Amino acid sequence: MIVLPDSSSLSVCIREKQQRLARCDMGHLSSMLNGLARSLTLRKGRDYGGREIAEAMAKEAKKNDLLLRSSGTVNVTGSDNLASVFSKRGEKGVNQDCFIVWEEFGCQEDMMFCGIFDGHGPWGHFVAKRVRKTMPSTLLCNWQETLAEASIDPDLDLDSDNKHHRVNIWKNSYMKTCAAVDQDLGQHRKIDSFYSGTTALTIVRQGELLVVANVGDSRAVLATTSDDSSLVPIQLTVDFKPNLPQEAERITRCKGRVFCLDDEPGVHRVWLPNEESPGLALSRAFGDYCVKDFGLISVPEVIQRHITGKDQFVVLATDGVWDVVSNQEAVQIVSSIPDRAKSAKRLVEHATRAWKRKRRGVAMDDISAICLFFHSSPSPSEFHPVTTL
Repeated sequence: MIVLPDSSSLSVCIREKQQRLARCDMGHLSSMLNGLARSLTLRKGRDYGGREIAEAMAKEAKKNDLLLRSSGTVNVTGSDNLASVFSKRGEKGVNQDCFIVWEEFGCQEDMMFCGIFDGHGPWGHFVAKRVRKTMPSTLLCNWQETLAEASIDPDLDLDSDNKHHRVNIWKNSYMKTCAAVDQDLGQHRKIDSFYSGTTALTIVRQGELLVVANVGDSRAVLATTSDDSSLVPIQLTVDFKPNLPQEAERITRCKGRVFCLDDEPGVHRVWLPNEESPGLALSRAFGDYCVKDFGLISVPEVIQRHITGKDQFVVLATDGVWDVVSNQEAVQIVSSIPDRAKSAKRLVEHATRAWKRKRRGVAMDDISAICLFFHSSPSPSEFHPVTTL
């Protein structure tokens, strides 16, 4: 467990750093530290470790309708964010997709966390839900710890670029978090993740900074406005499939194998060196310990983007959507719906119909989507048809 210093000593450090920051006009980092100080006083009279603090904040957020784990919306009064979420079970059994939206993440009024998880294997739904539970609190704990260390670091260059500093804090926090989450799965006594795993696509919006971390083949697509007022889709993440050159090279270097079955041309899978298993159609995942020594990794790709007035919304969806819906179609569908609260449901329903039309005879996958809007609702006349980037 990652443990923060006790609340009293850390609060003193935070106050001292805030005084220095105020003199150096670094208001944004000072604001983050204010939120950290508030989180440490959630349960007065006791010293809490970082993980306990994060879990306490999650319970508080749930009670205040700031946290969502089922289909619906999150739209906090006074916030620019509106998140629409919907999931539909496929035709392969229990729905192994799950998700989370957490407004005011970490007691920060300008922060939001969204995550979507796609489980696979016999225990995939348990693995996905476990990662959904542990990842936000672990990330928050690591972010707080990294931020606290930076706040008392005498070598911190206060004249350096603050945006760059914030991005590095998030990237380092995500790297630690994904390693810890994967380790947690391996040690969990009640969840068998040897032949089961999950993807994890998450974003943190912190003011105008958008941080995206991806493990697996779910996808994030941004809708932005071009100079001629057309909505343009920008794919933010890589679908980590085994046939990508850098992924295939790593797998084969670790003695794993990548090939397609005769009845699945074009579907590349990861196989053990001497066995016809497990046949994973992705190259990064949490769990799946049977192939962790043969090239499968849980290391995230972490990217960042500065949100401008031209950026309208981002769609996070599992491969059940992207297998049958293009980036352009997804942005067009979401942007054409007057009631934003229904946008994720409409996208999922469109993907369901597309499966029946394009994949006849193939069992439909679970389909889930999160649509996160950045600004107040524009009038329909502001946008022209979607164009391809």
